[in-house]
Amino acid sequence: MSILRKALTTAALATALIATGAHAETKRIAIVVKALGIGFFEAAAKGAEEAAKELGDVEIIYTGPTDTTAEGQIEVINALIAQKVDAIAVSANDTDALVPTLKKAMDRGITVISWDSGVAAEGRMMHLNPSSNPLIGNMIIKLAADNLPEGGEVAVLSATTTSTNQNTWIEEMNKVMGNYPGITVVGTVYGDDLADKSYREAQGLMQTYPNLKAIIAPTSVGIVAAAQAVTDAGKAGQINVTGLGLPSEMAGHVKSGASKSFAIWNPIDLGYSATMIAYNLSNGAKAEAGAAIPMGRMGSVTLDDKLEGAMADPFVYDATNIDAFSSIF
Repeated sequence: MSILRKALTTAALATALIATGAHAETKRIAIVVKALGIGFFEAAAKGAEEAAKELGDVEIIYTGPTDTTAEGQIEVINALIAQKVDAIAVSANDTDALVPTLKKAMDRGITVISWDSGVAAEGRMMHLNPSSNPLIGNMIIKLAADNLPEGGEVAVLSATTTSTNQNTWIEEMNKVMGNYPGITVVGTVYGDDLADKSYREAQGLMQTYPNLKAIIAPTSVGIVAAAQAVTDAGKAGQINVTGLGLPSEMAGHVKSGASKSFAIWNPIDLGYSATMIAYNLSNGAKAEAGAAIPMGRMGSVTLDDKLEGAMADPFVYDATNIDAFSSIF
């Protein structure tokens, strides 16, 4: 009887130790965004939490600076290093400025990936593009050209001059301009992903180019600001605002005619995928060329020679489907 009691006690102790160990092994994954208070990233955070719930042993730390600066992100990342998080998944405000800090994180054994907007290769283990850069570049000009059968002048309203993804997409757009005869890009301006500055830049475009037919804003902040500027100028239906935006923020502008169509990947899927990748890498998956890193319900991402991979194709939203998606994100 005493032997049985001793065996039960040992089993209970082992169970307690296993439970304690499981708790101690909870992965703390930090989702570092360009700035807090941006709807796109808040939707991504929902996806991260979805992944954490599915995985069961993950705690999400959603954080970022109050403005879209590299300095703000560096401060946030240093704090995460001090907290000894298991993984950092960052959407970068600057390609190169974050590298020394992120290298320090990796030196401390922290898994580091970039997603949405990348950092230079030496500052991360891999980068997750929301889609492929060539497809996005083609999409943003196609959205404008499809509604300009006779051609016309278009302008670009970007985020910051140093924003990695914005610059890459614009470069890819320029590569395929020959496929859209009659479309002329007359200027590119920067709203720094600030609503008020983006609004003023859109006003400036309309004043500088009186024959402007479309504003392409590959930024969820800029596209809303530009659509509002076009509406306030009484030019909804005359100047088409397109690019990348959130259905919830663009629904009214689609219905008013200020935007005929726009595109975006699902940020919920993006946050989910980034979390799944960070989790799998922190558990021993290898970030190497040709590797397929699991992303849960999103399948897997295959890495190229630059250790980058694409999540999915961008999706077009217009009057036919905006209501269905605007209540989601």
